[in-house]
Amino acid sequence: MRVGILGSGLMGGELGTLFARAGHEVVFSYARSEQKLKRLAREAMLWSDTAALKRLANQFDLLISTVPRAYPMQPFVNLLKLDATLVNVGAMEDLQGINGLALVFGRKSVAGSVIGGVAETQEVIDYCAARNIKADIELIRVEDINRAFERVVNKDVRYRFVIDMASLKSAAGSKS
Repeated sequence: MRVGILGSGLMGGELGTLFARAGHEVVFSYARSEQKLKRLAREAMLWSDTAALKRLANQFDLLISTVPRAYPMQPFVNLLKLDATLVNVGAMEDLQGINGLALVFGRKSVAGSVIGGVAETQEVIDYCAARNIKADIELIRVEDINRAFERVVNKDVRYRFVIDMASLKSAAGSKS
């Protein structure tokens, strides 16, 4: 199965690429080419690379879009093979510019999905544990949350922030 991940963000792009590594994947970045995704994926490219989009037309079984905002989708629908699907898990706005005729004659689908329940989440955790799939993180102390938020606003974040909850006890103990 040939899989493509649309978006290069920390949540969807990185983890989506890790999940898709069993097959062939291409990561599209709408802002910049991510070195980490180039290392994880077989190929990474910018969305503005029209030559690559043309070269990859009709080659994907599955595209997963993790992009959090609406964008023109038809260039990516064009990458789907016959009977293939683009699944949107990012944008919750109106999807832009999908040609119904191209969907019908190409027997292509656009679908959506949201997070699953407890059982599905546990299944994903078990899958990741069995295959050593994990995201790179930056562990922060509770007292550094405001600084971490400022870094998010300033786009100075390289990995996911994970709060060390043990630091909550030490922060609470130092206040008494």
